[in-house]
Amino acid sequence: MKETNANWDTIIIGSGAGGLAAAICLSRAGKKVLVLEQHDVPGGWCHSFYLHGHRFTPGVHYIGLLGEGEATSDLYKGLGIANDLVFFRMNPKAYEHVHIGDYRFDFPDNPKELEERLIKAFPKEEKGIKKYLKLIRLASEELYSLPYIKGFWQKLTLPYRTRHFGKYGLFSLRRVINWHIKDPLLKNILNIQCGDHGVQPRKAAFILHAALMFHYFKGGYYPMGGGGALIKAMTNAIKKHDGVIKTSTAVSKIVLDNSVEKKAIGVELENGTTLFANNIISNADVGITYNQLVGRENLSAKLLKKLDKTIYSCTSLMLFLTVEMDLKKSGLDSGNIWMMPDKDADDYYDGAMQKDILQGEAFEGMFVSCTTLKDPTSFDGKHHSIEAITFINYQAFEKFKNETDERSSAYLEFKAKLTDKMINGLEKVVPGIRDHIVSKDLGTPITNEYYINTTKGNVYGTEKSLKHIGPFAFKAKSEIENLYLCGASILSHGVAGASHSGVATAAVILGCTPDELKEPLPDQQLIVLEAEADANTYPEHIRKKIDLRQKRAKAKLSVET
Repeated sequence: MKETNANWDTIIIGSGAGGLAAAICLSRAGKKVLVLEQHDVPGGWCHSFYLHGHRFTPGVHYIGLLGEGEATSDLYKGLGIANDLVFFRMNPKAYEHVHIGDYRFDFPDNPKELEERLIKAFPKEEKGIKKYLKLIRLASEELYSLPYIKGFWQKLTLPYRTRHFGKYGLFSLRRVINWHIKDPLLKNILNIQCGDHGVQPRKAAFILHAALMFHYFKGGYYPMGGGGALIKAMTNAIKKHDGVIKTSTAVSKIVLDNSVEKKAIGVELENGTTLFANNIISNADVGITYNQLVGRENLSAKLLKKLDKTIYSCTSLMLFLTVEMDLKKSGLDSGNIWMMPDKDADDYYDGAMQKDILQGEAFEGMFVSCTTLKDPTSFDGKHHSIEAITFINYQAFEKFKNETDERSSAYLEFKAKLTDKMINGLEKVVPGIRDHIVSKDLGTPITNEYYINTTKGNVYGTEKSLKHIGPFAFKAKSEIENLYLCGASILSHGVAGASHSGVATAAVILGCTPDELKEPLPDQQLIVLEAEADANTYPEHIRKKIDLRQKRAKAKLSVET
């Protein structure tokens, strides 16, 4: 084993949004921080990559609460990265397009307008709609208020202050919505965003879904430059405070000192080098962290029991497509599209998780995102980029789990068939799109394992069911001294959730509250533009960016022809 004399205050394993948020907080507090990433670029699910000159981001499709004074906006201002970011607000009249069978419904970015649209579409459900949406708002507000309830008298009134959260907190989404809504189609519309946590209504915790809907009540936003721009802003902030980020540097194990009690003292890299630190934070998922990096032999019986009962979230197929066609004329805009058949959502999810995923001509349920309509600066004037996702069970890829860099012919053939099935599903959203494809590639669970290093290619960490959230989630502070965790399995999932998790973990180490670390800095401002607006209304530097992108594309085309 090689050794080095380098000593760090904190070594962070993994450079997802959670790990980078923790690194910002610790480095600006004067700590010597090292972030280690196994991939050749930082970012985890938030990283961006290019295929044939067109950008894709596998894990960033929209972010909520970015209005002035809202939680995510304040988070970015508190981290000191807001000045480096520009967001486009997605179609305010339809940031989510719901396709259920032949039925269509659009989610607006105004809660009152959402209520009115639902009542107009389902007048017999008016009373239930009003009660349910009010419950969503109240339960979420109470959940978000928990960190601010301090002092003896406030805590004394805690049961009253959080009465809706407390009453419904341990019920499934299916159970709560069934108390308020009767129409099956309306239930599917209100449950469509279950895809954002990857579980069906009977498994999803009502309070989790309430928080998710509340997160997007005022619409969705997409970062200019994709997820990679968000990661660049975060890595720049870390470097500004003398933090260090090393890519293509995989950790093989967390080094423990067992002389008195188990204590994390460093990491061993795949090349045999050992690096030492006072604290270790793992941004890898809990299965990778505990089962592989720490080693099961170093865990308590209680933790082993919890790990053995842990269920990980579903995995996915993700189609990365470049097309040469006018997608606006085909009906697409900056809003997301959720597509599923007109059947009970639980039944659909159960069927979608079947092992034989080649069954059927097309995937019935998909999430479709056109990034070049969300981010006008990425459109070259001719080609559009689409990311289409469907959830599957890892079992379908179990036989390929030992694939190497040189993919087998069986894997490639299987992938080609699935790509074709994905395109058939997309044809239902954009008829004729197959004839306009310029390039295509499919990300599979094997892709997820290779680039993101998640247990069975999962997309949301632990399964977001009642058994794995809130008080039942894994904790930031582990049972091993000086070992901490952050990310989708700890506090919350999603881009914003993982970032908040990183801040919360840094706060534990620094002995302060997360709110202190997220206090908006007075010199930080977040630019938010309208994705659907005329480009001439954008600031000059944005217009120049768009013009340059399109001029380069034309120049390239003229050379090729």
